[in-house]
Amino acid sequence: MSSTARHVRRALVERHSGLVRLTHWINAVSLLVLLLSGLQIFNAHPKLYWGAQSHFDRPWLATFAVAGQGGLQGVTRIGPVRLDTTGFLGVSRQHGVQVVRGFPAWLTLPPQQFLAVGRRWHFFFAWVFAINGAVYAASAVLGGHLRRDLLPTRDQLRPRHVLLEIWDHMRLRFPKGEEAKRYNVLQKGAYLGVAFVLLPLMVLTGMTMSPGLDAAFPWLLDLFGGRQSARSIHFVTASLIVLFFFVHMVMVVLSGLWNNVRSMITGRYAIEVAASEPAGEAS
Repeated sequence: MSSTARHVRRALVERHSGLVRLTHWINAVSLLVLLLSGLQIFNAHPKLYWGAQSHFDRPWLATFAVAGQGGLQGVTRIGPVRLDTTGFLGVSRQHGVQVVRGFPAWLTLPPQQFLAVGRRWHFFFAWVFAINGAVYAASAVLGGHLRRDLLPTRDQLRPRHVLLEIWDHMRLRFPKGEEAKRYNVLQKGAYLGVAFVLLPLMVLTGMTMSPGLDAAFPWLLDLFGGRQSARSIHFVTASLIVLFFFVHMVMVVLSGLWNNVRSMITGRYAIEVAASEPAGEAS
């Protein structure tokens, strides 16, 4: 064993506050229910438009079924691009039988085509998500979490540093020791973008699609260019959040699954420190 290895130990440090952990898990559950119930709502009319009205002959995105050889064919059209998505979008199998629907039953809540129930799930958890997000945002600003943990420092924003972080992530080299106590600039950028851009945008466009809320906040329709544009932005925003989730989970697994999960449950994160450093509890 080398002298370096003999003088390194693992220590547990505090990384996430109780409020951050609580709002994180409430968000995770809320977003999952919102996604599945949102796809149920989308299936009622699996087409998207731009503008204040539905120009039914000019959707920019549509999933539908056409007659094909040996059965139905699922088609997804994005602008001029036409894709065969049989088995997933447009046409899927349910109990061994082809079913015409936007997203398959296993990806919607409830699984059967039941718009009223999907809307109830969606609207209830939309309020849970919005209130939870407001609590997180207020605590991040007032409690210093935003300034202390999320805002990049001047050194982190240097182009050379950003490029180095990207290169390290491409090589699957993750921060260790003191650097692991803090979010790196890529994490900060992603979390800020999701928490303060994508999620608020999703909430506001969701409000714009509600006639009742439009009456109370008529400026929302002007802000997003009409209810149909708001629906499209809502769908795109939700898709970007799903993409963030998958990238986030890949990074969680590659950088240490148990260590990351433990930190979001107990708040404690294990790092390697020199044996003489009092960085926290030994693990």
